[in-house]
Amino acid sequence: MAKTAVRIRLGQGANASDVGALKAWLEREHKLEALRSSGDLEIRERAAAEENAGSPMGAGLEIMLVLVGIVGPKLFEEVYEQAKSGVRAWRENRRSVERGEPPEVEVDVVPDGDAR
Repeated sequence: MAKTAVRIRLGQGANASDVGALKAWLEREHKLEALRSSGDLEIRERAAAEENAGSPMGAGLEIMLVLVGIVGPKLFEEVYEQAKSGVRAWRENRRSVERGEPPEVEVDVVPDGDAR
């Protein structure tokens, strides 16, 4: 079965504002926006997975990019790469508009069944 979700976690020092700003940034990424408009992709915030309960995850939130329906590996890879590119662009933008370094961000593939 193909993977269907990408998880984005902001590291220590992140706050709810950072999470919301990154989510909004990803929603405007052209390829991701097209998939959202067609109903094939959902981008949402959720409480960080319990496996991270002991880690210093800033705001305690993560962003999920969930592909809806049957997805081929090529489309999933495109979403994964676009998410990583969007995160890099958001960090550069945040660096230019706010003081200090932006929080570290981890982008990874969610195991089947953990996407919802």
